[in-house]
Amino acid sequence: MAALSLVLLLLAHAPTIVVSLQVHYYRNSCPRAEIIVKQVVQKHFLQDPSVPAGLLRLHFHDCFVRGCDASVLLDSTADNVAEKTAAPNLTLRTFDVIDDAKAELEKVCSRVVSCADVLALAARDGVALSGGAAYALPTGRRDGAVSMASDVRLPSPYFSIQAAEAAFRNISLDLVDLTTLLGAHGVGFCHCGFVIDRLYNFQATGLSDPRIDPAMLATLKQQCPPEVVLPSNITKDPKIFLNQATTSPPFVLDTSFYHSLLNGKAVLQLDQDLAFTDVTSRLAARFVSNPKRFIHQFSKSMIKLGSVGVLTGGEGEIRLNCRKVNSKT
Repeated sequence: MAALSLVLLLLAHAPTIVVSLQVHYYRNSCPRAEIIVKQVVQKHFLQDPSVPAGLLRLHFHDCFVRGCDASVLLDSTADNVAEKTAAPNLTLRTFDVIDDAKAELEKVCSRVVSCADVLALAARDGVALSGGAAYALPTGRRDGAVSMASDVRLPSPYFSIQAAEAAFRNISLDLVDLTTLLGAHGVGFCHCGFVIDRLYNFQATGLSDPRIDPAMLATLKQQCPPEVVLPSNITKDPKIFLNQATTSPPFVLDTSFYHSLLNGKAVLQLDQDLAFTDVTSRLAARFVSNPKRFIHQFSKSMIKLGSVGVLTGGEGEIRLNCRKVNSKT
């Protein structure tokens, strides 16, 4: 009895074992996991060069709500309205890329690789295909079982820098991460609905945002006439290049985004505001003068983003299908 009491006492005071993410987490359990995800992303990229932008946005929206637990991938059920149906998520895409990668993984190592890791790896591979670095990504995430539209509160393109910074700090990211990750807006599209106020009714003035480059303003008004935007369904309004220096795919993750915003040519209000605060404008200028610094910091900020609120060890589950939680039976 004394021995048992001693064991219980030691256990009570033992440090909690925290299972952390690891680079090459699947080296033994599924050695080809990262190769398989990369191959699937490459296949989709060859069909649609904007896939990396879609993957980046999907990963960001996942990590910002409940952490990087693949909750954004879950479909709604009869008794639950899932995250992907919330207004900010209606224009998310590349779910099919994740489905395809997961299906290929299940063929070789069933229920080993989480959907959260598939999404994080796919986003990393998208970065590399767009000209960024194929950074070493820690893995070992587990999948969450909760996804509710009511939980979705994301930074808006209309946020001030201060409001956006506060939102980022709420998930342990900082102003450098904010400025850097917005660089992803240099690839892909956005819907006219996200910029329509800047073009026609900036801050309820009935006028355009005076900071927009005049030539770009004329171009954007041609691309986004006010009558084509449908506030009730933003998925149907026209899409425009987020980087107006881009005229056609392929999209390149580089410092042209920062060059544009420093010259009044950012499409989104939040992006343009980076040029009007000291810290963010200086960082943007440094990225322009040293592109390798941007690529390096982008990798660091993506790894940091991908570590937000992760489930590890015995937490969560490894979904068989990324769109639904595992059956309890």
